[in-house]
Amino acid sequence: MLVAANARAKALKVAARCPDAVVLGADTLVWLGGRALGKPADHEDARRMLGELSGQTHEVATGVHLIRMEPRQQVEFQEITRVRFRLLGAKVIEEYLATVDVLDKAGAYTLQEKGEMLVETVEGSRSNVVGLPLERTMAALAQNFGW
Repeated sequence: MLVAANARAKALKVAARCPDAVVLGADTLVWLGGRALGKPADHEDARRMLGELSGQTHEVATGVHLIRMEPRQQVEFQEITRVRFRLLGAKVIEEYLATVDVLDKAGAYTLQEKGEMLVETVEGSRSNVVGLPLERTMAALAQNFGW
């Protein structure tokens, strides 16, 4: 999965400089109909993405890679959460874009900032939608690294 490969690359880059530290790499993408929605290029792209997500159920996938180089130990997983959007009108989309900085957010939205304007339901980890599945990450740290 693409998010796992991206998370691994991020973690390995940092771990090479900090070999005795436990390093976490993560990457999140929004998937709609088998197509990845990354970060929007500009507000017009964000408008388009929110319009596509309107009234639809999509998946938020996060890849997490935990690694320590010395002694070598690593674990990797992916978390997938299903999110259903409300049916959005142009006015709601414009209001959302005027109040939330979405240009660094996969799918052009964030759950933690005015997410109630867009999101109808979340099935699975809410923290995954924010960008890091905390419950599963903490469990992996405890089980594999003794944290």
